[in-house]
Amino acid sequence: LSGNTRNFFLTGNPDSYRNLIGKGLRRLLDIPHTSGQQVYRNANHSSGRFFSRSSQPLGEKIPSLLISCVGQPPCHFAAWNIQINRSFRTSPSLQAAPVPLFWIIVKPAQKLFAIILGRSIRNWWKALPPNKRELFKESARRNKWKILLGVSSLGVVFIMFYFTHLEETPITGRARLLVFGKEHFRELSQMEYDMWMEQFKNQMLPETDARYQVVERVVGHLSESNKDIPQVSALKWVIHVVDEPGVNAFVLPNGQVFVFTGLLDAVSDIHQLSFILGHEIAHAVLEHAVKKASLVHFLDFLSLIFLTMIWAICPRDSLAVVGQWIQSKLQEFMFDRPYSRTLEAEADKVGLQFAAKACVDVRASSVFWQQMELAETIQGQPKLPEWLSTHPSHENRAEHLDRFIPEALKIRESCNCPSLSGPDPRLIFRLNMQHLLESSKGRGSPNSTKQDPSKPKLDFPHT
Repeated sequence: LSGNTRNFFLTGNPDSYRNLIGKGLRRLLDIPHTSGQQVYRNANHSSGRFFSRSSQPLGEKIPSLLISCVGQPPCHFAAWNIQINRSFRTSPSLQAAPVPLFWIIVKPAQKLFAIILGRSIRNWWKALPPNKRELFKESARRNKWKILLGVSSLGVVFIMFYFTHLEETPITGRARLLVFGKEHFRELSQMEYDMWMEQFKNQMLPETDARYQVVERVVGHLSESNKDIPQVSALKWVIHVVDEPGVNAFVLPNGQVFVFTGLLDAVSDIHQLSFILGHEIAHAVLEHAVKKASLVHFLDFLSLIFLTMIWAICPRDSLAVVGQWIQSKLQEFMFDRPYSRTLEAEADKVGLQFAAKACVDVRASSVFWQQMELAETIQGQPKLPEWLSTHPSHENRAEHLDRFIPEALKIRESCNCPSLSGPDPRLIFRLNMQHLLESSKGRGSPNSTKQDPSKPKLDFPHT
């Protein structure tokens, strides 16, 4: 859910671990892979209730529940009361890395070695007399084919390494790069679990709490309905509900499920919650943490070559620092962030299939992201280009899910689920949104002389 978080184990910065423990989820850590810079972003923890509600019951397996009105009658909320966290994401907050304590030391040491090596080459070249420089250039021209052959051989080795470490992703069948053993990730999962339990030890809801029981019921139903998938049945799903206003949830690779009460306030019904938790379970089942860490370490190793070249070629240290920063940003925006968006789209699709097999009204999945988009628009939050984010935009997510929904409905039908009755929740949302627009126009008409400053002016040019 907190998608712009970068793992401190990936970057190898020991201070990042202490900062994450101290600041918790109220500060998101974003560290480029090659530069080691730390960029902290605020995550405003605000929960919200949405006026659009699905009236569709879940069927015989799970009765209908209104999560945001637990213990209260169903209610509708004014649009200006909607608040949402822009950093809301559906992915684990940490991406795993192998032998974490080892890499905390090794990764920055690798970069430091590349910088020292490149700088030493530059200083050696500057110290050479002009005649020796010419002799060196002449020798390089005479042996250019040997040099080219050596560089090509190195490239072939990297290509062979890449293709010999490809495996098939469970369920989707897509090829994935796996560099490290899964036993290291089980070790890291336990470390990460201990960290979160220490951080939220005073905020865990008891098992008798109604909100805990709702989450337990949804996760249990999802896992039971998908037990024919070996990766689902192999994990023991353990529930933890944290009394925290942040709109957040994540599942560790070892099956530890963490859900914040802010998320329970943000969803409209049991169907939306089921889809979100299905998405999180898909991250764990598809082993996205392993895939992400493998690609990051592979790219980081390649970047060491470019890092050495930058410090060797740039005439001054200041220019080398700028070149190193540019190289890290190019790697981040050309490889890391697009790959993260691909993993999110894959988890959306598989999570929707999990929800369909559990007889969830899968049509509510795209409504959730439309609600998120609406909430941001009402708050007047700026829209960043999707290529700047590790996750697809809310609008694109809703559109992609709408394309997956017909297939999910067929899966639902093949599982002998009860037929969906009542109106489509997407239609209900559109009608509610139309009513909201008409109400906002009424408040902004010439006849109204005063405007309540607590109610922001609504403007939906894209609608």
